Amino acid sequence: MRFKYHQPVPNSYGCENPHHPSTTISDDCLDEFINIALDSNFAGLSYSKLSDEFKEEWDICWDNIIILKYLMSGEILKMEPSKEKCRLEDNEFHDFAYKTFALADILRKNGFKADLLNPIDDRVSLRAIAMQSNDAIITRNNMCMFKEGLNLGLFMIQTSLKIFHLKVKMICMG
Repeated sequence: MRFKYHQPVPNSYGCENPHHPSTTISDDCLDEFINIALDSNFAGLSYSKLSDEFKEEWDICWDNIIILKYLMSGEILKMEPSKEKCRLEDNEFHDFAYKTFALADILRKNGFKADLLNPIDDRVSLRAIAMQSNDAIITRNNMCMFKEGLNLGLFMIQTSLKIFHLKVKMICMG
C-alpha cells in the first residue's frame, strides 16, 4: 500500500519581489528576521552561498539560500503508515510552508528578493543544497541530517541577501 505525501503548496506571497533588490542587511533587521523565524517554531536556520560548480551542475542562476528547519512531530513520525498519518504530515508541512512564505514576504517588504524553494519541486535538490552548505550530511538511507538533529523538515528561501556572517543560528531543542 502506497500513500501520497504532501500536496502542492499554493503560492501565498503577500507582496512582489522588489525590482532592484538589496543585497546587504543591517544587523538589527537580520536579528529581527531570525527572531521571527524562531518564534514561528523553526528549529534553526542557516545561510549558504552556492558554489559556481553547484550552480552549473543544477543549471541555476541564483547564489544565496536561507535554510529553515523545523522539528517534525514525534507523535506523527511514530505512527504506522496510514491515510491519517499522511494527512497529519501534510498539515504540518503546509503549516511551515505558509510560515516560510510569510518570512519571504518580510524579506521582500525590506527590499530583498526572496522566493521559496518548495521541497517537493524536483528542479533542484534541497538535500544537495543542504550538503553544499556544509550544514547537513546525507545518511545511508538518503535522509538529510542536520546539526540540530535528524527529524527535521526543511524549507529554503533563495534570496538576494549576502549575509556571510550568519553561519548557523539555532535554538536548543533539548
